[in-house]
Amino acid sequence: MSKGIIHVFYACDESFIKFTAVSLISMQKNASKEENYHIHVLHTNIGQESQKRISDMANENFRISFEDVSEYLKELCERLPLRDYYSNTTYYRMFIADMFTELDKAIYIDSDTVVQGDISELYSIDVSDVAVAAAHEQVMLQEQVYGDYVEKCLGLDRRLFFNAGVLLINCKRFREDRILDRFVKLLGIYDCRVTQDEDYLNILCRDHVRFLEQSWNSEVYGEMLDEPKDCKIVHYIMGEKPWHYPDARLNGIFWEYAQKTDFYGEILDELRSYTDADRERDAEGAKKLYELAIEESERPDRFCMRIADMRDRGRVEIVEKIARYEREGRFDEDVEDDPIGRQIEEGEVDYLRKKIKSRLKCRIAYSMARKFLDNAIENRQIIIKEIRGLQNYAELDGGAIVTCNHFNAHDSFAMQIAYESAGQKKKRTLYRVIREGNYTAFEGFFGYLMRNYNTLPLASKPAVMKEFIRATDTLLKRGDLVLIYPEQSMWWNYRKPKPLKSGGFYFAAKNKVPVLPCFITMKDSSTIGEDGFPVQEYTIHISKAMYPDPTKSVSENTQMLMEKNYGIWKEIYEREYGIELRYETIG
Repeated sequence: MSKGIIHVFYACDESFIKFTAVSLISMQKNASKEENYHIHVLHTNIGQESQKRISDMANENFRISFEDVSEYLKELCERLPLRDYYSNTTYYRMFIADMFTELDKAIYIDSDTVVQGDISELYSIDVSDVAVAAAHEQVMLQEQVYGDYVEKCLGLDRRLFFNAGVLLINCKRFREDRILDRFVKLLGIYDCRVTQDEDYLNILCRDHVRFLEQSWNSEVYGEMLDEPKDCKIVHYIMGEKPWHYPDARLNGIFWEYAQKTDFYGEILDELRSYTDADRERDAEGAKKLYELAIEESERPDRFCMRIADMRDRGRVEIVEKIARYEREGRFDEDVEDDPIGRQIEEGEVDYLRKKIKSRLKCRIAYSMARKFLDNAIENRQIIIKEIRGLQNYAELDGGAIVTCNHFNAHDSFAMQIAYESAGQKKKRTLYRVIREGNYTAFEGFFGYLMRNYNTLPLASKPAVMKEFIRATDTLLKRGDLVLIYPEQSMWWNYRKPKPLKSGGFYFAAKNKVPVLPCFITMKDSSTIGEDGFPVQEYTIHISKAMYPDPTKSVSENTQMLMEKNYGIWKEIYEREYGIELRYETIG
């Protein structure tokens, strides 16, 4: 288990402290007695009597302290233009990491919960490589209007939106990524009015979330995914508050623990005093929130549009064009216009680098590329977070086709790093198949690399294309590696694997060499590029090599290798992004 103190945070006011008591006593009853817990109650106005009644719930495993955040908030408001946001306790979860700098990890939990599971099990979940662990927000998944709001207004995928009522926070990561400062900056850009801090947290933590089993935050809403007894945390949201509605679902679980608290009589009084007029007001509030979600989704200045206005317009147009091409199924077409180049002439390209001049230029090009790459990594223009499966690359003992998804000019540098990290540079050379126009049209630094650093340009003239084919066959047979992009097109920062073309797999089948499938996944980093978009963190996934079947024909092996490669990419995509691969094609 944790081998230390487990820190759990609530945030509430005087009127809600009695429900905190219910959540706390349920947590105490079901928590491991082998662990020690420190319960922090963040507040600005809880009276001494209420504090004492809660503090009396402490025991040998549970320490309870009240943290008056008034002075901290006053200092923060003087330093930053925050308007009146911090008067709402729901925003306090944003401050935990910066207020308690000694903590690397903490749990935040809403007070309208009952904890039936062992909270230490939640704390033991690894969040070292993410900002937060949380469960999917069922309201956004089950209600079309709210799901549309998430996607149209916030620009997020409803399938990756989390509920902020139960969080396992990587406090260290929050501080490193400046989540609080970025939150304040967002406040000045857009006022999220539907789910407020939950919206901001989802925006700020995008791509850096570990999704919990839903049982850790079983929202009492719509279709529940777990049986009542299997809900580790029951979360009474919206119109399912047992202290306001005698027929609220799963109310028996709530009252079982409520009667164990010193606040039981007061909670009963609140239920008895809650009138039909109060419930009608709740219904009207729910209706207004529903209408607000529709209104926010259709605003011309909604959040995702405001962010787009702050970004390079040309890049925004490319992103919009990618979405259009996906809808139209035009996967093999580039969305960016490369310079129009001339045709390559016969004998122009020294494909096999036989000439001394070609080999010298190659060494110069490598030196230039390495200097560029080292500088880009140092300045966080290229971020390689992790390389997985290096042993699969290292095990190659001869020629092979290496495949990769194509989404950025920098993905070639990422593949160079993988090749060198696997120790292949000492054994064999990595060549890259490029387009004819890239070879003949690009000027300057990138043009020099395209023409001189182990590239294999395709050609429009049949005679030159024969040179390309002969050279590629020779390279594979002599034990070198050939990198291809089988999607054919490059779509900037497009995360999905696109349908593949067969050319590269034909070379593998024809020359009886393996295919090494590589796929790069991306996450938004906290670094914003010059175009206004987050610089992407790359994780390079290297799968086991696939070999042609000696009993199959070249044609059969080509098809088999292509389908298997796509299946591997699809599996990586769905595992890493946590969603099913789905194209938004029309018709």
